[in-house]
Amino acid sequence: MSNLHRRTVLRSALAGAASLALPAIVCARAGAAHVVVIGGGFGGATAARYLKAQAPQVRVTLVEPAERFYTCPFSNLYLAGLRSFESIGHGYDGLRKAGVDVVHARAEDVDAAARSVRLSTGQTLHYDKLVLSPGVDMRWDALEGYDEAAAQHAPHAWKAGPQTRLLRQQMEAMEDGGTFVMVIPANPFRCPPGPYERAAMVAHYFKQHKPRSKILLLDNKDAFSKQGLFLQGYKALYGDMIEWVRQSDDGQVVRVDARQRVVETAFGTKHQASVLNVIPPQKAGFIADRAGVTDASGWVPVQPESFASAQVPHVYVLGDATIAAPMPKSGFAANTQGKLAAAAIAAELTGRALPTASLANTCYSLVGTDYGISVTGVYQAQAGKLIEMPGSGGVSPLQADAGFRKAEAIYGAAWYQAISTDIWDR
Repeated sequence: MSNLHRRTVLRSALAGAASLALPAIVCARAGAAHVVVIGGGFGGATAARYLKAQAPQVRVTLVEPAERFYTCPFSNLYLAGLRSFESIGHGYDGLRKAGVDVVHARAEDVDAAARSVRLSTGQTLHYDKLVLSPGVDMRWDALEGYDEAAAQHAPHAWKAGPQTRLLRQQMEAMEDGGTFVMVIPANPFRCPPGPYERAAMVAHYFKQHKPRSKILLLDNKDAFSKQGLFLQGYKALYGDMIEWVRQSDDGQVVRVDARQRVVETAFGTKHQASVLNVIPPQKAGFIADRAGVTDASGWVPVQPESFASAQVPHVYVLGDATIAAPMPKSGFAANTQGKLAAAAIAAELTGRALPTASLANTCYSLVGTDYGISVTGVYQAQAGKLIEMPGSGGVSPLQADAGFRKAEAIYGAAWYQAISTDIWDR
């Protein structure tokens, strides 16, 4: 399969589980059904839109506290000065136009037995089906010295918003010749290539404005997504500005002093940062725990045929919160999972059957303004597991010319425009 063909996987599969016995709600007409979706990001907003399109008679309510959603994808380009912050923000009028009821409130609790959700407004929503797309929360107790208060001094910026702006402000205030230190967690975490794209985008900013500065990546693992491509790009564009230290070479950070911007590794080495970006270990967003769908890992096991919870009936879970390996925790993955769950719920409520579940992922990363790289994959549910289809994907070739890298950068920008329009902006 050609690399160009692999990059055409923008069509998401809407296939799902084998037929189940129709629940009583189908017999009572799908028009009486209410589906509540919690979380208006890549997974939840997609599920709400596509469910309403496939089963217009079903009432769909999307619960999302933010009136404008800022995406983690392309937030690194804001750090580089290549995008404005508002360019990665999206509102919900398009979903309202599509017939989705949008409620701007925080979901505080779920009573799975009563099939109800309590909101921060005091309102209670009753559901027939519940879709959770809660994203991630930080494990504030996982790294000594790093808690929510510490993030105001050493931002994680792993949720696009005030933390992203804070990190950019610190970069702007940093003296030329300073050191930007990034702490990178072990797998699993949101957006596996994200830290390494961020390093490139910070380097892009420094190359223009603070060329004597350095970037130190302290990593709690020995390998990472698109590693060869990133390291090749770092060298080609930024020389020796970026240093990556793997876990076995003393890259594992065990202690943080956020106020002093000092970190200590497992071997006792201390590093002083001018700007300290700590990306801590993560878990499923808190409402997943309240709904009882998480396991001991802090993540959510799902049935790969439909992304229904493996633990709680009538609940579906999407995106970064799920245990869905080999699918990565990415925006594109959440988008395709949202379409699958929407098709599965519509089928159950209306009595339609679905073919075998198939899902896809494409992840573009920008290393420089005209230097893009990507990884793609197609996945199917087989015998209760997700598997990556042989020959379905791959990464950009190491042996590629400048024209190929520029084309991938263009494809990445086109992907972001297309998926944003598909979810929010139409």
